[in-house]
Amino acid sequence: MWRSIYDWFDARFDLDRGSAFLGKAFPAEDSFLLGEVALFSFAVLVLTGMFLGFFFEPSTTTVTYDGSVAQYQGEDLPAAFVSVLNITYDVPYGMFLRRLHHWAAHFFVASIGLHMLRVFFTGAYRNPREPNWVVGGLLALLAIFAAYTGYSLPFDEFASTATGIGYSIATSVPLLGDLIAKIVFGGDYPSSATVPRFYFLHVFVIPVAIIGLIGVHMAILIRQKHTEGPRSGDVAGELTIDRGDDTYVVGLPAFPNQAAVSVVVFFLTLATLSLLAGFLPVHNVAQYGPNDPSATPSLIMPDWFLMWVFGFLKLMPAWMGFTVPFTDVHVSTEFLSGVVLPGIVFAIVFAWPFIDYREEPTHFTADPLARPWQTAVGVAAVIFIMIASIAGMNNILADIVDISTDLINTVLIAAVIVGPAVAGAITYLVLKGNDRTRAPERGEPAADGGGESAAERPVGNETDVEDEGIEGVDEHTESEEQPLEGDSRE
Repeated sequence: MWRSIYDWFDARFDLDRGSAFLGKAFPAEDSFLLGEVALFSFAVLVLTGMFLGFFFEPSTTTVTYDGSVAQYQGEDLPAAFVSVLNITYDVPYGMFLRRLHHWAAHFFVASIGLHMLRVFFTGAYRNPREPNWVVGGLLALLAIFAAYTGYSLPFDEFASTATGIGYSIATSVPLLGDLIAKIVFGGDYPSSATVPRFYFLHVFVIPVAIIGLIGVHMAILIRQKHTEGPRSGDVAGELTIDRGDDTYVVGLPAFPNQAAVSVVVFFLTLATLSLLAGFLPVHNVAQYGPNDPSATPSLIMPDWFLMWVFGFLKLMPAWMGFTVPFTDVHVSTEFLSGVVLPGIVFAIVFAWPFIDYREEPTHFTADPLARPWQTAVGVAAVIFIMIASIAGMNNILADIVDISTDLINTVLIAAVIVGPAVAGAITYLVLKGNDRTRAPERGEPAADGGGESAAERPVGNETDVEDEGIEGVDEHTESEEQPLEGDSRE
């Protein structure tokens, strides 16, 4: 019966043609699974978001609250705020699923960031994988915007204040600021159109863009070979593969081995998110209360992934704002710190594969310790973002050390300039002494992870070879023969 069903679909969709993908090799390296953690976190976000969407009302129209929170009984409150209270305290499993959605958002952003750091430090962005690095950078940017539009939706005092900071940055754009504010925020903030527009962006526009980019990312990954760590020696199986032969990928076949690993990663991700959702509280809308334009919360901080931008806003001296000569165009410090500096950061991220460019395709990942200047740049960038993030909490730091905020800012400005330079210089000097510059022998991966080039060999079909400890091998050749059967030993 099952064979008949398969034959019916195969006759219409030519399923056998895609069966070769089941032998596609995935390198068995744990750090490569960060991309899967991001994918599964996004899946949890979509599923929990669908549940929350049934109960959330994207409106600032006032309604009378009659839910479980005693302090708001009988009060006229914004509908968005009331719906979040109902989800949290009255809808069965609402609090848990809201927390699960919250932590999945943090996992999504964090796993993308760690995945990009892994790719950066191992040089896995090099030719021919520059396009996928750019796609990954766009995914990181969209993940941040998705999170920002999400925590603005409850329309509580904290969320509305954070949204107001974003509105100030948007309106600071010379010439186009008012237009951006009208399109994104619905006019002067707070506006009755802001929450509906953010809701539309959060549940439709940004997720559709993310799904599209994930599809592009996966299509490129499938079309290209996986990167692979340098091999310790030749690989012996049905074929003897030289340790530096980059026409093959040695790893786990997609099915069943890698599929089983992916299932384990999914359930570990879900279990971790469930533990966080079960034991750790999230944004307490009842404590912050509904939006009050006449008040400002005593402690305002964005989430950690936007803290570095908040640090730029706090550190930028007022005197750096200027008016363009012979015009009425004013360039404010909000624009410089909230748009220009983050724009430069992302521009460098997108341009990096073309800065550290290789003419020949590179299959093997590199040892970060064998790449002095690239690793030094990465360390300097991490230190730069960390210090800028600390600057976003300058008021807390000033209270802890009991000194003025102005003095703290002076120290932090010096640190954000000098700190990355010093960290990068030390990293470079330490790694420069490593003896990793000898010419590789024929068939041996180069010191930076490169092997013999396969630039002139077009992509063909993939060969799956299994051996003890080596479950799958991708081969890209000109041959049109059927893939070899793998050895069943593991």
